[in-house]
Parts: sequence; C-alpha cells; structure tokens
Amino acid sequence: MKLTLQKGIDPTTNEIIWLILDGKTYQIVEPIQRYLTSLSTSRSPYTVKSYGYDLKLWWTFLELKHLDWRNVNVGDLEDFAYWLRTGNTFVISLQTVEAKRTEKSINRAITAVTGFYDYHIANSTVSFKQFDRFHLPYGMTKQGLLTGIAKSKPVRQKLVKLKEPKKFPGCLSDSQIETLVNACHRIRDKLLIMMLNGSGLRVGELLGLFHDDVGDGSDYFITVKRRNHPNGARAKGQERTIPVVPELLKMYNDYLIYEYPEVESPYVFVNIWEGEVGQPMKAGVINTMFYRLSQKTGIKVYPHLFRHTYATRLLKAQYPPERVKYLLGHTSIQTTLDIYCHVIEETDLRSVISQEEEE
Repeated sequence: MKLTLQKGIDPTTNEIIWLILDGKTYQIVEPIQRYLTSLSTSRSPYTVKSYGYDLKLWWTFLELKHLDWRNVNVGDLEDFAYWLRTGNTFVISLQTVEAKRTEKSINRAITAVTGFYDYHIANSTVSFKQFDRFHLPYGMTKQGLLTGIAKSKPVRQKLVKLKEPKKFPGCLSDSQIETLVNACHRIRDKLLIMMLNGSGLRVGELLGLFHDDVGDGSDYFITVKRRNHPNGARAKGQERTIPVVPELLKMYNDYLIYEYPEVESPYVFVNIWEGEVGQPMKAGVINTMFYRLSQKTGIKVYPHLFRHTYATRLLKAQYPPERVKYLLGHTSIQTTLDIYCHVIEETDLRSVISQEEEE
C-alpha cells in the first residue's frame, strides 16, 4: 500500500491538518490518522506533518517486510532503524555504507513510531504487554553525563535509539549581526533580525506574535503565547515573558509608523511588498530572506542560529541555566544542558540539578 501525506483545512476551525491516505483509493488510513488527530491538539502542524511522514515510512517498511502493524516487536523496530539508515531491509553489509539519513532524523522517526503505539496502547487498540517492550522498564537508565550527580528517578526510555553526534550548531558574533542588520534596506527585516537576536524566539513564535504581545515604551518585554497561526506556525515552547532592550521596541515603533500597511491585523509580521498585503508572513518568506542575506554578506545564517547565539550570550554572562531554560521555552532543564554544555561549567551542572531536585 503506497501512502500519501495530504495537507487539508479543517472546515470547523479553518486550521491546517495533515491526512494519511491510501495512494490508490484515497481512503484515510485510520490507525495513523487517529494518532495524528490526537497530536494536533498539542503539537504544531509542522510537527504533525513530520510525524505523518515518519509513520508513512513505517507503513512502507511494514509492507516490504510483509508485517501487520499490530504484530511487530523490538527487532522489527531495530530493522526499521537500519532500513532508514541504509535503505536495505534484509542484508547487513560488512562494508561501510553511506548513511541515507542522519541519526537525528532516524531517532525522530523512532519517536513517532513509539508514540503511535503508546497512543494505541492507551486506547486498547493493541496489547500493552507486546508493545510496551519498545521501552526500558521504569527505573532502568543508561549511564550518562549526569551519572553520580543527579539522584535516580523513575524514567521510561526507548530501547531503540541511535547515538547522535554532539555538535554545537555555532553562533554569530556581534559584528556579524551588525553586518546582517545593515544589509537590510527595510525596517521590517531589520526588526525581524533584532527580534530573533534579542529574544531567542523560534520562527513559529516570531510569526505568531501579536501587537499586544509587544511591550510599550515603559514595558520592555515580549510575551510568547501558544496560538494557532493561519500559515501553520505555532509557538512550540512554553508561554513566557522575555525582557528586551529599548532599541528593539524603538525599531518596532518605526516599523509601525513607516512601513506597516494600513490594514487591521493583530500580527506583527505581515506581507507588505509581496503576497497578499496584510496577511501574516510565512516561514518560507523568512527562510528566503536569510538565504539572500547569506549570499549578500557571505555569512552563513539561518533563523534558528540567532536562538543559539542568544542562549550562548546569556550563559556567558553568567545567567543561571534555569533562567535560560525559561527564556528559551524549554520544557526540561536537560534540553538546555545538552545543547549548551559547551558554556556551562560542571559546577553549574551540579547546582542546577540540585535545584531541580529540590523543586
């Protein structure tokens, strides 16, 4: 069965939805669709799309191996990971094989599959005993960076997971950021860079900003709220308030006075020169903007790089990692530590973990 991942619009909410269809009959594939529908209540449309793509791969793999989705085991999940990496379902090569996907992409696919079965276990569609073997039992953990520092806590981990290479994505220097801002001729584009750099927002959070989320002349802050965006963007992290510098709000006011179109829109970033004027900007427009800036300045830059720059700047200024975790909207302090351990001393790790345990 060849599956199709199809974008649609929910007629009741007018929100973007993703459908998994049989490529021949165009009937909805119910087991996957029910899971994606449940995900859409808490995850962004982009995340739902990614999980839909991964489960489409899982279904393809099951067909190649002539397996029923309700009758698989951990060995099949391991074979799936190998297939994603090499494209081969049966033969294990003794020679080096060029990877077709990164470890991160494969782990995301495994997460999608285990989440899919967790959902069906919870809904009694499949047997708990059979599919719970996808996870380590509670309390059993692998040895990691924090072994001997943090106290043991009951956890549940996936049995199948590839080791991802630890590589810090880098950050921008002050002079590079200044060069990028000066390379922009429009106030909106300058503001966009300053907002990313001064707040560490994700693109989905930036695109979802309302004018009411931006402080006035006496309140220097931005409030991040989880809300649906007509173009599919959504704030991924926790709702939070982020302090910003006065220069950023001055640039925002200049944007409203000199460039913002005469339309009634709650959104800060809207189309002005391209597309339907006044409509919320799409992520693709921002990606194109940074591609052009990279070509123009010779600086390899993309939106998320400003987030890493923001976090690194705070940690080097001795901001407590717990505070950085809040400002970034991370749900777990471990996420912050894993990504930015290059600027956190081991003494900070101990104090942060002790504080986390006390809470």
